[in-house]
Amino acid sequence: MTDVGIVLVSHSRDLAQGLRTLMDQLAAGLVPIAVAGGTEDGGLGTSYELIAAAVAEADRGGGVLVVPDLGSSVLTARLVLADLEREDVLLVDAPFVEGAIAACVLASTGADLAAVAEAAREARGIPKF
Repeated sequence: MTDVGIVLVSHSRDLAQGLRTLMDQLAAGLVPIAVAGGTEDGGLGTSYELIAAAVAEADRGGGVLVVPDLGSSVLTARLVLADLEREDVLLVDAPFVEGAIAACVLASTGADLAAVAEAAREARGIPKF
């Protein structure tokens, strides 16, 4: 199993859990993936507490890549990471689905956090057709 974990931060628990299911299948369960989707009561939105807990859940010692969907998920994740003050937890500016998939596939090979983050960022430039 890889040491790099991935956290999916989304306004929607269903969206984040669906993406996690796809990632688990693509990476054969080799990558620790945690979800911070929606609010504590199951509504749409983002939660500081859920993001912080997801980072702890995904952490296996090789760092954690945080992939947000949009808007306030970015802002809330930034607050969490600022409070954590850890250089091995990175927020990445990448497309939610494509970036998370690219990061997961590379993480499953044992790549380090910097390479996994770069794979997520590079997904923005890959054409679909």
